Amino acid sequence: MPQEVKEIFGSALASKVRTLGPSMTRSMQRVAEAVAKDPAGCAALTVTGLAELTGTSEATVVRTARLLGYPGYRDLRLALAGLAAQQQSGRSPAITTDIAVDDPLADVVAKLAYDEQQTLADTAAGLDTVQLGAAVAATASARRIDVYGVGASGLVAQDLTQKLLRIGLIAQAHSDPHLAVTNAVQLRSGDVAIAITHSGATGDVIEPLRVAFEHGATTVAITGRPGAAVAQYADHVLTTSTARESELRPAAMSSRTSQLLVVDCLFVGVAQRTYETAAPALAASYEALAHRHRR
Repeated sequence: MPQEVKEIFGSALASKVRTLGPSMTRSMQRVAEAVAKDPAGCAALTVTGLAELTGTSEATVVRTARLLGYPGYRDLRLALAGLAAQQQSGRSPAITTDIAVDDPLADVVAKLAYDEQQTLADTAAGLDTVQLGAAVAATASARRIDVYGVGASGLVAQDLTQKLLRIGLIAQAHSDPHLAVTNAVQLRSGDVAIAITHSGATGDVIEPLRVAFEHGATTVAITGRPGAAVAQYADHVLTTSTARESELRPAAMSSRTSQLLVVDCLFVGVAQRTYETAAPALAASYEALAHRHRR
């Protein structure tokens, strides 16, 4: 197995802990934080030992292991042992992504590039491909697709709709909350509504999704908080990574990166599923714009 692939597999557990932590109970968070902080130490503990260390119960430890994607605690211990071995292999420590006001631009570039890479890895590790596949199937056959987002998420919503339009689907992005709701009222079964909100608590995005949900449309939430309010009106939830915010790097920057990855995955899946019509539509759009690129 190539070294790069091994590194991706080795970092998957830590990525899942960071991504899924906000959706866990307090006691499960303590277990997750413990295994992320000291994989070697936790790998040596029995389920009872880890429960005692974190002040939780054996059942909580097992539930945490399952939420992280492992059939049971034994499988989690094996993964922890592998992660510990990776950390002790002598690789250089990861650079910090904290940007100081007096950092040279070369350091800023390196730190931002590293953080973008980590954000993408976290998102890929936490993305549920079953949920993604269901969202792809619904979108590919939709009569109409409405996408809701405000602020940085609104830019991502526009990116998605532009992609869908280029393969011949009927899609529109709504950043005006009033217009979003009035359009959502018109949705029916066979339509799709997609809400993009990192916090999962943006009222201007949740409200039109709720209306679409109540009118029978298939609803999708792209969010960094799968347990947040937006999820109660979503048939399918696509989870993005939890943004690491600092003074000079707002959370919107990291969340946008992870949202764009999910949007690209959704779009490519739809393009694959509708290839016979998508390919000619893409070719037609390229041809229509070709003369502008020759000037």
